[in-house]
Parts: sequence; C-alpha cells; structure tokens
Amino acid sequence: MTRQYVDGVLVQWGERLFYPSNHIVKSLPAPRLDAMTRRKAAVIRQRIEATVRWAPQVMVKVTGGGRGMAAIAAHFRYISKNGRLAIEDDRGVARTGKEVLCDLADQWRYGGSFIGDLGHRREAFNIMLSMPAGTNAALLKKAAREFARTELAGHRYVMVLHEHQANPHVHLSVKAEGISGKRLNPRKADLHRWRETFAEKLRGWGIEAEATRQATRGENRNYEPLWRLKAKEDGRLRAQPAAAKAEPHASRDGSADAMFCWGHIWKALEASDVDEDRALAKRISSFVRGSSVFKQAARRRLGQEASVSREPLAAMRHDVSKGGPVPKLER
Repeated sequence: MTRQYVDGVLVQWGERLFYPSNHIVKSLPAPRLDAMTRRKAAVIRQRIEATVRWAPQVMVKVTGGGRGMAAIAAHFRYISKNGRLAIEDDRGVARTGKEVLCDLADQWRYGGSFIGDLGHRREAFNIMLSMPAGTNAALLKKAAREFARTELAGHRYVMVLHEHQANPHVHLSVKAEGISGKRLNPRKADLHRWRETFAEKLRGWGIEAEATRQATRGENRNYEPLWRLKAKEDGRLRAQPAAAKAEPHASRDGSADAMFCWGHIWKALEASDVDEDRALAKRISSFVRGSSVFKQAARRRLGQEASVSREPLAAMRHDVSKGGPVPKLER
C-alpha cells in the first residue's frame, strides 16, 4: 500500500478518531490525494505518535462557581491563600495583599450588572488548568495566560499559580457576564476546545502536551469531583459516594467507535510500503493492547482474567470490511 494511499486513510479515520464532533465517516470512498490531504495526514501522524507514546495530557476542569459575591470573594481568598500569592487580573496586573482582594471584589460587584452577596444564578466560573508533576510551572502560567486571553476574551477574570503541590496548576475565576452582556455558559464541547487550546499554548512554550479524549486513549476513568476530594482532605466529607454507575451507553459507543478507527488506521499502516509506517503500526498495536477499554473487552469476550491476544487488532482487520465497531478478540 503506497504512502499516498495511507495518508488518505489516516485523514479519513484520524479525523473521526481525534475530532469526532467535526468529522463523521458515513462511507468508505477512495481517499482524495492532494496537498491538503498530505498536510492533514502529517498532523494526524503527529497526534498518533503523541498518543501512542502516552504524551502528558492537559487537564481543564470547571470546579464550580459562585452564585453571589460572598462565594466569589471566598474563592479569591482561597486561590490566593488570603492574598499571600500573587493574583493576576485580565489586564495582566499581578498583585498581593488582602486589600487587593477587596478591590477585585468591588470591581466585580459594581462592574456591569450588580452582584449581591447572595444570588440565584451563577455569577462566576472556577476553572483549573493542570499538568503532571515535573512540568515547568512558570511556562505553565504563561500558557494559562495565553489560554485565558484567547478563550475568555471579553470577560473579567483572575488567575493564580499553585506550584506548592505535586501537579503544578493555575486557578482561574472568570466572571460569567461579559463586557458585552453575553454570559459564559461552558458546555462539554467548549471544555474539549479549551483542552485543545491549552495544549496548543503549552506546546508553543516547548512543553509536550496533548488533549486527547479518553475514548481515543482507550480509557474510561471516572474522577471524583474536586469539592469531594477537598472535603475528604479536610475531614468534612460526611456522605459517602453512591456505588459506581454502569458506564453510560454513549461512552461505550464512543470507545467502540474509537477502537474501530484505530483498526482502520492500524490496518493501513501495517500494509504500507514504508518501514516507518509498519513500525508505527506495531506501536499502535502495543498501545491498544495496554488500554483499559481493550482489556475489559478481552475479559468480557473470554469470560476470564486472561491475557489479551498477541495481535490485538487482528480481528479488527476482519471486522473493518463489515463495518462492525466492536473488535473480536482471538483466544
């Protein structure tokens, strides 16, 4: 299989794997081989390489938000350690001290629609941008600053760097009402775009970072909410979490579709005339074999805690032509 044809397959199925909200493959037409396809294929190859070598993943999480100025001011105090850490506003001005927190609270209270101490709607969103331990904290803050200027333009916000814990992270608090009066209302698609933007800004500062979906990585972890973790640390957690729910149907479909896309990509690379492509196919095979979703599929199919197939994507090669999304594992 020629490199040009492989590039077409990578674009066709790689876009579905990495950008599912933008690209849906409904059929299998012959890939178009042009300059645009080659450029897209190069990007997809980079995403595949980073994914299979388990590049550090960014975390962007909305951790809550205040419904009144009392709660917003309390969050200012928390993230700045009561004014001891520098708190930076949307103008890029960083200051310390308790009086600064009072000044910021007044600016938010009276700038735009008045915010009382208590309210019935969310007036601010708290966002956390985090990277694994060992990441350069100063560069992370610069990337977070660029992220905020891009994604939160037109809104008042403050940010504080926390580097005293294992994972360096930046706390952002953004005012829901923008200067134009339009309110911020982040959805799931927005969060994924935010992760992509933050990863892009980090890479711009020389930090390896990816924003790959869990389904693409073959993971299905459920993380505890930040408020629960904090309450547990402080000994304030009373109610125990309910038993873990079964995996949502949409999540199962997403994981199966991702595995199906990996199967197409693996098949094309394995049959390529280029040695580098075949080497990448082997790394994909190892990557998929080590994913939690694939291991769970193996246990369900085999009905026991057995090791997975030596060639984990072999059955996908058979299923690809039939359009089946769930891989069949060999004994």
